[in-house]
Amino acid sequence: MDEALFEFCLRMGDNTLVLGHRVSEWCGHAPVLEEDIALANTALDLIGQTQFWLGLAGEVEGKGRDADALAFRRDAWDFRSVLLVEQPNGDFGQTIMRQFLFDAWQSIILDRLKGSSDDRVKAIAEKASKEVAYHFERSRDTVVGLGDGTAESHARMQAALDKLYPYVGELFGADATDREIAERGIAPLPADLREAYDALIAEAMVEATLTLPDSRWTHTGGRDGSRHSEHLGHLLTEMQWLQRAYPDARW
Repeated sequence: MDEALFEFCLRMGDNTLVLGHRVSEWCGHAPVLEEDIALANTALDLIGQTQFWLGLAGEVEGKGRDADALAFRRDAWDFRSVLLVEQPNGDFGQTIMRQFLFDAWQSIILDRLKGSSDDRVKAIAEKASKEVAYHFERSRDTVVGLGDGTAESHARMQAALDKLYPYVGELFGADATDREIAERGIAPLPADLREAYDALIAEAMVEATLTLPDSRWTHTGGRDGSRHSEHLGHLLTEMQWLQRAYPDARW
């Protein structure tokens, strides 16, 4: 088995799986109908991307586990999602800020993955990048509109940024897996994406009249399975209960 590629696919797929489930929690609860539909569609896109990444992970692993098995049959310590996507929705401003911070990173890495030395990774990036371009445009415009809106919306967006920005550093930490994947030309080193990311974020924050916190947290979070936020366990309890209660159930 190609351990490094398997791990990389898990990381990409777990991020979209966890965030997709988080965003889906807004279905029927968003502040206006348009946002309800938009968030539901975003969640569906993220789950679709998960199917690609975890499907490839299962193929690389070669043990008969498909995307569903990897999504629903692993425990919290086997997940490789970053702490940013595990954070609770909070209010609408916090949800949109979380989405924006992740969208900016995802738009950059997917663009780089279009040049991957692995044709399967390249194909996933080509498909997903079209959706993510829309996600990023929408979340950015919403962050700018709310940040540069009323005093109330500005205060909420600044509070969301202050809370979530410290988790951004984890997206750019590297370990042995990242270095091997980069050496093989499959994906870029995470740190090589930081300059482009900072430029995207800074430009949007100026328009949104928001101030970036003085924080560049670099903790590797749950990448090696040793640490996750307490929120992931609660999320998996909701997400996995049907498969665990009725294993191999078919509709």
